[in-house]
Amino acid sequence: MNNVSQQQEKIYFGLDISQKTIEIFALKGEKGVSFGKISNTQKSLNEFFDKVPVPSESIVVALETGTHSAWISRLLEARGYDVIVAHARDLAFIYKGDKKSDRIDAEKLARMARADKKLLHPVKLMDKKRQEDLIAIKARDLLIRQRTNIINSIRGFVRSLGIEDVEYSHETINQMYDTLPSEIQQNLRGLFETLTAINSSIKNYDKRIEKLAKDYSETKTLQQIKGVGPLIALSFALIIGDPQRFSSRECAAYIGLIPKRDQSGEVDKQLGITKCGNKLLRRLLVQGAQYIMGAFGEDCDLRDFGNRIAIRGGSIARKKAKVAVARKLAITMLALWRNPDVAYDQHFKSNHKRVKNA
Repeated sequence: MNNVSQQQEKIYFGLDISQKTIEIFALKGEKGVSFGKISNTQKSLNEFFDKVPVPSESIVVALETGTHSAWISRLLEARGYDVIVAHARDLAFIYKGDKKSDRIDAEKLARMARADKKLLHPVKLMDKKRQEDLIAIKARDLLIRQRTNIINSIRGFVRSLGIEDVEYSHETINQMYDTLPSEIQQNLRGLFETLTAINSSIKNYDKRIEKLAKDYSETKTLQQIKGVGPLIALSFALIIGDPQRFSSRECAAYIGLIPKRDQSGEVDKQLGITKCGNKLLRRLLVQGAQYIMGAFGEDCDLRDFGNRIAIRGGSIARKKAKVAVARKLAITMLALWRNPDVAYDQHFKSNHKRVKNA
């Protein structure tokens, strides 16, 4: 640790974090020092930085987004350090490098932080309370996907035996069990029992999420929009965090609902959406759009907006309509959150042009 000067010049630390270890590289001026690996624990981090003989205001730490980035950034910020959490997906110069190692990655983070932290595409992580509450939504989402996989597998097994495959929903799939031959019932009993348990757990999570939504006053405002329930409202509130954080277009871009761009000279290709940003929120907004445009959706401006796109013809037009409704839904929710005293329909109309061009 004597390699680190006690002068007031800023020192930039790059942390390459893996599941069990953290590679640390420090940069002061043009002089760089590799400190090797420490254990990926709070105790090891505190012990390391306790030995750094410089004031906290002189220390800048750069790390990438990942499983451990939230708690590590909170720990280091509590020590008074300037912490930069770099967006891992935007750091192609790291994960696509010809020479890649933990030490090299840590050094690149430190050098980029010193050069210009904007090059690291820094992100703002949510606080601990929001992170904890979001776990309930993520757990429910995992169960939903597992349920879908099990139902699809059961239907595949049945079709492979030449048994007629009736369209069952997740609510009625257990009715299939009684129609199957006894031998098949025995072979599939475990899957049907698992489905019953998953359905019960999902209902419990729905109740939990409805209760959590009441802790965030903005969710009541967001649920004014037809098709937005506690799940979508709470997810939006937790993931966006601060309504002043984004402009309307930035919000849609953060969720990955804006088109990709490939323009050169007179060529300007029309591409699909970027699918960057938060997958969970994007998936929930698209599900909300599907409900709004579906058989049970109520008449509203969003539904009319989507139908005007869908009538252009074909399944592709309808898919584009759902994405467009999801994008418009996100922007309208953000505007409503910012100005809850303004009526929902006014937000919709005022944001119509910008959503159309987004």
